[in-house]
Amino acid sequence: MFEHLDRASLATTPTALERGPIVGGGARLWVKRDDLTGLGGGGNKARKLEFLCGDAQRVGARALVTVGAAQSNHCRMTAAAGARLGMEVHLILAGDEPETATGNQLLSSLFGAQLHFTGAAESHWGELEIAREALTNQLADGGLEPYSIPIGGSTAIGALGYAAGFVELVDQCADRLMMPSTVVFTSSSGGTHAGMLAGRAALIAAGRVVPDVIGIGVAKGVNIGRPDVAELANETLDLMQLPDVRVDPADVEVDIRWIGDDYAVPAEAGDEAIRWAATNGGWLLDRTYSGKGLSGALGLADEGRFGNSDVVFVHTGGWPALFAADGVPA
Repeated sequence: MFEHLDRASLATTPTALERGPIVGGGARLWVKRDDLTGLGGGGNKARKLEFLCGDAQRVGARALVTVGAAQSNHCRMTAAAGARLGMEVHLILAGDEPETATGNQLLSSLFGAQLHFTGAAESHWGELEIAREALTNQLADGGLEPYSIPIGGSTAIGALGYAAGFVELVDQCADRLMMPSTVVFTSSSGGTHAGMLAGRAALIAAGRVVPDVIGIGVAKGVNIGRPDVAELANETLDLMQLPDVRVDPADVEVDIRWIGDDYAVPAEAGDEAIRWAATNGGWLLDRTYSGKGLSGALGLADEGRFGNSDVVFVHTGGWPALFAADGVPA
């Protein structure tokens, strides 16, 4: 499914699948440690960047340009990918330039990226994308040959990373003679979600038993159906050379109850989940993304959604943001 695709070797995989405690309703929690993908401190974006950077190398790009929130994990890992591959990296970031770089911004700078602050609000993705396009054009006019990556790396090429990741996870579960009822993960720009669904559809077509998937929506875009996750998943299946395998819109489940006030605005339930993860498994989650995702998984368990079945939470990373201003929940 993936052998014909251009792919840079960036992620340390397979990542561990760890047994966690019993949670609400008697569900048996497992944690897929995609915070341990290695690249630049780890996280889910390493899987996407393998295919995105492979494509960038295929077209002869000499620089990577991408965009994100002030403490973007995706931007931090793109900076690390550029350092690994010897490519110049430009990051378009929300907010204003701080007096002192902390968290993901500090690491991005250490990896050699150039940080461009827009002053835009964290949730104003349209404004940030316009800035990305403008800088990409400016760099292209200067002859740099940039490869421009939308927020979160959420293109069909990027989603290939989680199509492969879903196959990896199901194989690990089968090796343990365990098949979860559900895989839960955080969803914001839609690429991880689309990849999961593409991988799931491919396995169903191959006659495999697969779990359901639920995305915990932490951004307003995916919460209202933009991007169209099923459409992105089907574009991903086309790249996998599986044009007869399709994801139906009914397969897309996004639980929108855990975002709080807005994207990148801490929520009480998310902060409680961060503390729970630290004290129950030694797992480090962040306030923008993985903390809110786990709060949704635990909340669904408390509601009895999983019964006493096995359930996997995909830990997508984010620990560097804990060391930014306001990065640790009180």
